Amino acid sequence: MDIPAPLQPIITFAHPVLMWILLGLSLYAMYLGIQSRRTRTASGDEKKTLVQGKFILKHHQMGSILLALMVLGTIGGMGATYINNGKLFFGPHLLVGLGMTGIVAVSASLTPLMQKGNDIARSLHIALNATLVGLFGWQAVTGLQIVQRILNPS
Repeated sequence: MDIPAPLQPIITFAHPVLMWILLGLSLYAMYLGIQSRRTRTASGDEKKTLVQGKFILKHHQMGSILLALMVLGTIGGMGATYINNGKLFFGPHLLVGLGMTGIVAVSASLTPLMQKGNDIARSLHIALNATLVGLFGWQAVTGLQIVQRILNPS
């Protein structure tokens, strides 16, 4: 498939840019999650102050955005790689990216259980998302290496 020259950079670099944005949004979602937990466990004036921050609602909204953009970003990255190269490169970056997409989906699916007060689901949600953020950091490094190979082909 021939991509018009003006669209080539957009198709090639949309995935890396989106993923770096998602890394930042993931860190923000983690902050909101911590504040949500503080709100849930606080009492008295501290709880009243934290409730005004609407951290739980913001955490849910950010989680929904992350889920949607992670799935679309994964599909887009694989699509751009296939369009540009006629194949996917089977390696750690691809496999970890697919695993991260699964993790974010499972993590989001725990929300109804957490809303019913299931502490096991809550602990699993936290563990999955901590793993996700760690993997995101690793993916950022390997993704930059891929971008450098695209910019400086040998």
